[in-house]
Amino acid sequence: MKAAESTTVQGIRIISLDEQNSELPVAQPKPGFAELFGGAAPMGQIVGIGDVLQVTVWEAPPAVLFGAIAPPTSVETSRGTGLPDYVVGPSGAINIPFAGTVPVVGRTLVDIEHDIVGRLRQKAHLPQVNVRLAQNMTATVSVVGDVTNSTRIPLTPKGETILDAIAAGGGTKEAASRMTVQLSREGKVEMMPLQAIISDPRQNVVLKAGDVVTALYQPFSFTALGATGANREVQFEATGLTLAQALGRVAGLQDGRADPKGVFLFRWEDPARVSNVAGLGHRADGRVPVIYRVNMRDPATYFTMQNFQIQDRDVLYASNSPVADFQRFVNILVGTVLPAVTIENALSN
Repeated sequence: MKAAESTTVQGIRIISLDEQNSELPVAQPKPGFAELFGGAAPMGQIVGIGDVLQVTVWEAPPAVLFGAIAPPTSVETSRGTGLPDYVVGPSGAINIPFAGTVPVVGRTLVDIEHDIVGRLRQKAHLPQVNVRLAQNMTATVSVVGDVTNSTRIPLTPKGETILDAIAAGGGTKEAASRMTVQLSREGKVEMMPLQAIISDPRQNVVLKAGDVVTALYQPFSFTALGATGANREVQFEATGLTLAQALGRVAGLQDGRADPKGVFLFRWEDPARVSNVAGLGHRADGRVPVIYRVNMRDPATYFTMQNFQIQDRDVLYASNSPVADFQRFVNILVGTVLPAVTIENALSN
């Protein structure tokens, strides 16, 4: 079998979709959240500015400082004294009676308890202290987008994950197969199909304070034109679609009209996936125009089609005539996105 060749005609690269074509782009596996973020350690209860703390102090009898007035009984018991709630202000400290100003920001609850007990030990009788985080206002994650209710969820030592966050927002408004999840963390923004996160538990990473989880309904689509079974825009799942599957969704080619050697896929391609981009036209985002040519009379092409991924906004065209119809099609495209070009040389290959 003759090796497939690629052609460049005045600003457009034409690449034969053939397994022997070394220029055919090979899709690299895209790293997921597990590889990009690695998750985060479950949140300990670290106090931050804006959090609300509840402090309770106990003294062993006879209580000296914090003993509550109790009805006379024959047995003295220890009673806890609950102090008013403390809202942690910009100073990062709270004021405990008889213990003074206690720094709390950036410390664990256990550390704060030990600090207060140490300050009271020479003043109160065998003091014991409990500090509870009444309102977690700093270690939170925002959940927005196409969820039932946008919300902010507090992180706990359990270690909340992406799916926990989406569930806290009431779930997605659309089917999981058509949803994409965007995770924003410390200036880095990445996306993954929701279905991929559900099917691979590793990608359901533990969230970190300040993360933003955005559920996006992004119905990817391609357009089928020419001698296909249906001329229309076809939506497909965020998990992806191959060229073979795309042809199946438009009922394939019309037997009495289509030229099996004249199937073309128009795409604005990432220049990193195309060799020798010099002289090619380009959009403002740097992408270059590429036409993939498919010869369905070659059985080997069917194996390539099963691995070739359709991208959002691809245009699939099946021609009647390998010369006249394709030339009219490309002239329409070129007239809208590039200066006028001729393609006779490309078609003669």
